Amino acid sequence: DIDHLNQRVQKELVEWLNWLKADIGFDGWRFDFAKGYSADVAKIYIDRSEPSFAVAEIWTSLAYGGDGKPNLNQDQHRQGLVNWVDKVGGKGPATTFDFTTKGILNVAVEGELWRLRGTDGKAPGMIGWWPAKAVTFVDNHDTGSTQHMWPFPSDRVMQGYAYILTHPGTPCIFYDHFFDWGLKEEIDRLVSVRTRHGIHSESKLQIIEADADLYLAEIDGKVIVKLGPRYDVGNLIPGGFKVATHGNDYAVW
Repeated sequence: DIDHLNQRVQKELVEWLNWLKADIGFDGWRFDFAKGYSADVAKIYIDRSEPSFAVAEIWTSLAYGGDGKPNLNQDQHRQGLVNWVDKVGGKGPATTFDFTTKGILNVAVEGELWRLRGTDGKAPGMIGWWPAKAVTFVDNHDTGSTQHMWPFPSDRVMQGYAYILTHPGTPCIFYDHFFDWGLKEEIDRLVSVRTRHGIHSESKLQIIEADADLYLAEIDGKVIVKLGPRYDVGNLIPGGFKVATHGNDYAVW
């Protein structure tokens, strides 16, 4: 265990971070198990090393109902992520992994896509509240990979990428999916759509439909994404949009 309140520990860690920046060339930090120490401590390390980007892993349990599935309302969960950023400094480089979106997406793609419209009509994860500070992901080395602690449904992974790579927030691609699962080209096409249309962390999201078998949303008036098996959605797609890429139960215009 590390005593982060110890002045010597803080001094030496800050010196190490600045060495990583100046001598090695790293310019961003990932704070592992950030719920294990206070946001005030993280703020010290960020303020004294001035990274261009910092992201915290704050993995806490969602609120579950009697059926064992997440409640529709996860405001308390995403509020915890927002609070951490607030305490570290909302105007600085600090962000958090959007575990709220991850948890909801895990279940939504299994025939419950209505979950992707929150009670306020916006995205139900952290991206619905503070997308500029939300780092979205489908899986990471803890949830997927060999640890397999909270994996995304393996046959629906590309629906997850179709969501995070078209939506606000800062999307994160899992190494295993990109290099080991044979999804590189499919993911690349989604990245190209995001880049070509300038979709960014604070892009405007308009949810058109959110039913069990269909999620349809428009981003910045430039991109439309569909998740789910419902095929006939032509009447919901505005004129002038053409399919840019598609795959198993998803399409992007």
